[in-house]
Amino acid sequence: MLKELPIIDLSLERDLDKYEAKFKAIADKKRLQILNVLTKQGEACVCDLQPIVDMPQSKLSYHLKMLLDAELIKKEKRGTWNYYSINVNEINHLLSEELCCLFRPGGN
Repeated sequence: MLKELPIIDLSLERDLDKYEAKFKAIADKKRLQILNVLTKQGEACVCDLQPIVDMPQSKLSYHLKMLLDAELIKKEKRGTWNYYSINVNEINHLLSEELCCLFRPGGN
């Protein structure tokens, strides 16, 4: 007799992977500080952020990449500089109805 394989909801898996990346990105004090600075200033380049968050450019770039990969910030290239800003849509969805439904009993 053949054993039935469980059906895995791949869309749920993708959603969980997406939120895992986002929560990993904000699970760091320095990245939270960067998000806070960008929220207050609207946008900033690495040269603006570096003295505020007090870290070398290489480490700052690493943290910015994590936030970019999680789509929590946006990057706009102007000349030789990259300017970073909050991705408002993604931040607003972080604790959205969409995410809450994943943990609500009887939710879809």
